[in-house]
Amino acid sequence: MEKQPLPADDDKVEAVEPAADGGTEAMQQAASEPPARAGWNSKVEYFLAQVGFSVGLGNVWRFPYLCHQNGGGAFLLLYVLLMLVMGIPLFFLELAAGQDIRQGSIGVWKYISPRLAGIGYSSCVVCFFVALYYNVILSWSLFYLGSSFQYPLPWNHCPKQGNITEKECEDSSATSYFWYRKALNITDSIDEVGSFNPYIVGCLFAAWTIVCLGMFKGIKSSVKVMYFSSIFPYVVLVCFLIRGLMLDGASEGIAHMFYPKLEIWGDIQVWRQAATQVFFALGLGFGSIIAYSSYNPKNNNCHRDAFTVSFINFMTSVLATLVVFAVLGFRAKREVKICVENNARKLLQQYNEGLVSQGHMPTFNYSDPGSLSVDSYRNWFQKHVKTIPGNVTECDLEKEMQKGVEGTGLAFIAFTEAITQLPGGPFWSALFFLMLLNLGLSTMFGTMEGILAPLRDRFKFLAKNKTKLTVVSCVIGFMIGLLFTQRCGNYFVTMFDDYSATLPLIIVVVFETFSVSWLYGADRFLDDIEAMLGWRPYVIYKYLWKYVCLLAMLGLLVATTVRMFMKTPTYMSWNHETASEIHLPYPSWALAVLALLIIFAMLPVPVGFIHSVVQDWRWPTHRDTETGHYSIVNGDETPMTDMSEPDQRNGFLVTES
Repeated sequence: MEKQPLPADDDKVEAVEPAADGGTEAMQQAASEPPARAGWNSKVEYFLAQVGFSVGLGNVWRFPYLCHQNGGGAFLLLYVLLMLVMGIPLFFLELAAGQDIRQGSIGVWKYISPRLAGIGYSSCVVCFFVALYYNVILSWSLFYLGSSFQYPLPWNHCPKQGNITEKECEDSSATSYFWYRKALNITDSIDEVGSFNPYIVGCLFAAWTIVCLGMFKGIKSSVKVMYFSSIFPYVVLVCFLIRGLMLDGASEGIAHMFYPKLEIWGDIQVWRQAATQVFFALGLGFGSIIAYSSYNPKNNNCHRDAFTVSFINFMTSVLATLVVFAVLGFRAKREVKICVENNARKLLQQYNEGLVSQGHMPTFNYSDPGSLSVDSYRNWFQKHVKTIPGNVTECDLEKEMQKGVEGTGLAFIAFTEAITQLPGGPFWSALFFLMLLNLGLSTMFGTMEGILAPLRDRFKFLAKNKTKLTVVSCVIGFMIGLLFTQRCGNYFVTMFDDYSATLPLIIVVVFETFSVSWLYGADRFLDDIEAMLGWRPYVIYKYLWKYVCLLAMLGLLVATTVRMFMKTPTYMSWNHETASEIHLPYPSWALAVLALLIIFAMLPVPVGFIHSVVQDWRWPTHRDTETGHYSIVNGDETPMTDMSEPDQRNGFLVTES
């Protein structure tokens, strides 16, 4: 990462050791990118790519849930605090490393220290795991998008066999029945495999085809799709927000959302969840940030980019939260009104039978049970709670809003149910699932780039066959992804989502932070950034990287590991007999699969370290004598245009021939 003086055309330059324990092999690795490395045509393209990758489905269905469950406004303040002291500094670190070295994750971390080359490979493995199940979620969105072009919506009413309503649907809801029985045709547990779901198989094939077509020419083709996929979700969110704010119950939903509960700051689990959300919202550790920034010119202000992308990400989460809880507030208030009206009828019947005195009755027009307001009923219920008949329920708005507001439950059950209650339901449904599809596509492009870019940089024969590499990767992803299209596939999606990425990525970022701030040296890294940008970042970054971020990530690692061992891993299953969701523990074989996922993702780190140590021991002079394998791209070259014909006189270092 340190700058070398530019040679004349016919000079031959010896590689210089770039890291404390690196040797020339690290420099050669940093130089392994192909000369034809393309770049962004404009800064707009770069921002669309970075924002599109970092803003994903989690902003729509994970952040609102965490904010609601963990103190509303208090969680927002905690999230902002952790983003400032941990998220943005680490985001800046990855941006600067990728932009300076202009390599994918494998090349960057091998350049920093050859003994930590496994970090980049671990990032690739995690990206692969995430891509496998993430595209399945896109296939679900495609299925619902196709189903939205029907009137009425297929999840609007329970199906009937003759005059008899389907019992499983009657005991749950029309939206739950459509999701679990029609879309997934799910089994009762992960032990029951079941057959492949042909509709989801077809949608998964379509999803991988879209990804392949968008990626087959690298960033040159994917960025064209991102002009739509990164901007369209914001248009939809604004439309939903305007429509949602006009709904009855929207104000109650937003009030519940933002009401601060400062006592949650004393709960260590809330800190863990907030830190994890910051971590995943910015996409740290995946290698995609590094890959995208590696196509930037050396003098690009990556410090400003770190703040800009993080701010856009946060504001998108807030916007999505407003939309979600405005619509869920409308849904919840509607359900509470129905509950109040039903209870008013029960009370009126008991009053007519002489079981309830008039003094214990709420005030409303007895000829119209629907005239009893929610506020009046709540006040009456709290006042007479000890004398209320057992068949009269509380009708709590807060409890109603907590139903199915996380993950797939939010998108495919709660939100779809709310959409059916809107005038023009099919239109809003199509908009919503098209938005989910585009959010997921932008993230998938970034995730795939986190896999493909490092492999192309590391292996020359792959760099010469970019299109074939992309197509083969997508075919492999589809074939393995068929695992998730079985009737029990949703349970495997849950397993991969909960365990295949969280712990390995935290470990990856811990090693990243340690290698830059301690092995390479925080001051040395700041020197490189100063030479790259023309000004020196604030010294506070040195202490944030060396102490605050590293200790925070270690704390998150310990908390996540302890929780994993102390709490038996469970998954949410659907019981068709009771038509309800229940938590089941993973069977022993599933726990073994779970453990293997984590081990496979982390294995490249110790393997890379051992391989480097063995190489040093067996051939101690190896790194000092090996030269001439790669061309080194100089930092003065701006990659805003395709560099298929590099001119060495304009700033390329050359190696011995």
